[in-house]
Amino acid sequence: MQETRLDTARIRAARRVIDPVFLDTPLYRCEALEPDLGCAVSIKLETANPVRSFKARGTELVTSLLADVGSRAAVCASAGNLGQALAWSARGRGLDVTVVASRHATAAKLDRIRALGARLELVDGDHELARERAAAIALQDGIRLVEDSLDIETCEGAATIGLELAEARSSFDAVLIALGGGALATGVGHVMKALAPGVEVICVQPVGAPAMTRSWRQGRVVTTEFTDTIADGVAGRRPIPAVLDDLLLVADDAVLVREASIVAGMRLLLDRAGLVVEPSAALGLAALLEDRDRFAGRHVVTIVCGSNVDKEAYRRWVGH
Repeated sequence: MQETRLDTARIRAARRVIDPVFLDTPLYRCEALEPDLGCAVSIKLETANPVRSFKARGTELVTSLLADVGSRAAVCASAGNLGQALAWSARGRGLDVTVVASRHATAAKLDRIRALGARLELVDGDHELARERAAAIALQDGIRLVEDSLDIETCEGAATIGLELAEARSSFDAVLIALGGGALATGVGHVMKALAPGVEVICVQPVGAPAMTRSWRQGRVVTTEFTDTIADGVAGRRPIPAVLDDLLLVADDAVLVREASIVAGMRLLLDRAGLVVEPSAALGLAALLEDRDRFAGRHVVTIVCGSNVDKEAYRRWVGH
């Protein structure tokens, strides 16, 4: 494999830094899903932790490094999950955190950011405008800008999920990964290519937020003017060139799925697995639902990456 920005030795070392509450998450075969999907399905569950997503694996590394060099403050842009994770990790290390988010972000995510003690600034725009504002705050205040997916710690923290998959006894031949900014996909993808090269790495993105998938397919950065998806955690418009370069080396495929399939995946995870998940976490199931023939007879792992969801919106989507 050609070299990405990630380093497998650093990823192994990361497990000594990350709070154990975020490590060794459940991985199990969910036979109840299989009649609907036509293949063997295992779930890697990244929601049973204090921030209900995988993001703290990366923020634990970021804040540990900041504390080591005596930094006292950081700022990030977030659709919600990164902000919660950074606030949680920073609180334990005595760091001040500012999170910039869209005023239209999921209310439950914003409430949790506040509850974790971070300063929250809202912008009247989407995530890309929040990124611009966070960068301005970092420059103005002279503090660390935490950029999800660009900062290698966020990718290598997520990559520890890949270590756990590679070390698992269960045998699977494909892993389905939600694709947004790319930290999860490049992190897990790097480890799969290094340690389990026979596993197909398939990234999944909504058709209403296709920038990174289009970029992967064309081999160059492709931006979009807007996004239109309920999967707010992956709704970016401007891929980061360095992250795309990594993704091109580790992803075997990138697919787009419809909103109806995302909702159907959420409903299946509730009805068959008893899991309440946010839309981004159902992207893997959406891909299985849309292409049953491709996965028939195979054993697939899907990473259930987050469960921070607005209750009323969830009820509208899944009909419960």
